[in-house]
Amino acid sequence: MINSNIQALVTYRLEQADESLNAARILLERGLARPSVNRAYYSMFYAVLALLATRKQETSRHSGAISIFDKEFVKHGTFTKDLSRWLHDAFDLQQRSDYAIEVQVATEKAGEILEHAGSFVSEIKAALTKLMESQDI
Repeated sequence: MINSNIQALVTYRLEQADESLNAARILLERGLARPSVNRAYYSMFYAVLALLATRKQETSRHSGAISIFDKEFVKHGTFTKDLSRWLHDAFDLQQRSDYAIEVQVATEKAGEILEHAGSFVSEIKAALTKLMESQDI
């Protein structure tokens, strides 16, 4: 059974995911591709943290969260490999665009990352809704 503290954490993480996704959209609309990718990736990361909370798992490391997502949720068929690929692609581009020197992010690529992030977050939310309902929350 999922207790109220975990439910509150899941809700908080999903709010973070939604806020980051909205920020990514606004940034891209303003022609700011690089920070849009950052926010789009973070929307996915927060959604993964919401999933991990339901299993009382947590990590502050991005690579750790991605690894757990792949092992616990993709490998066992809860989510498709496409979601894993989208998460890895977004993380890779976010890392390169935030930390590497002179990395340019094409508006089209930022748009693709944003679209995938939106789908990713939606699928995570749908799965979490089913989980919460099955737990009578």
